[in-house]
Amino acid sequence: MWYFRGMSERWDPAELRAIGDSHEMEVAVRRADGGLGRWTTIWVVCADGEVFVRTWHRRETGWFGGVVRTGRARIRAGGLETDVVVQDVGESGRAAVDAAYRKKYSGGVTDMVSDTAAASTLRFSPASGTR
Repeated sequence: MWYFRGMSERWDPAELRAIGDSHEMEVAVRRADGGLGRWTTIWVVCADGEVFVRTWHRRETGWFGGVVRTGRARIRAGGLETDVVVQDVGESGRAAVDAAYRKKYSGGVTDMVSDTAAASTLRFSPASGTR
């Protein structure tokens, strides 16, 4: 389990269900001017009461590079839309996150549970004051 909170809160059980039951999530990078970049559809899993995303190949561009740089994003999933704090957790808690990807997405997860993907694991937590 992770203990970093910073400027974030814990997920409400109903929010976790909405996100966990969604096959995919949309994410948009929060720009410096407060606006949003374009929405990108990604896979998402919940493990140990937290929300996690990965990319197959870590990169400095696109949605992944943007959310790592800013530490902020906006997400949409299961009827929920909210701002989140982004923390790069790498392989911390890997077994639980790998298991969540295998359970949720079954056959197509080989690349998402690879060493490369595990090193790109991000945790999304609700931003304080946005709910």
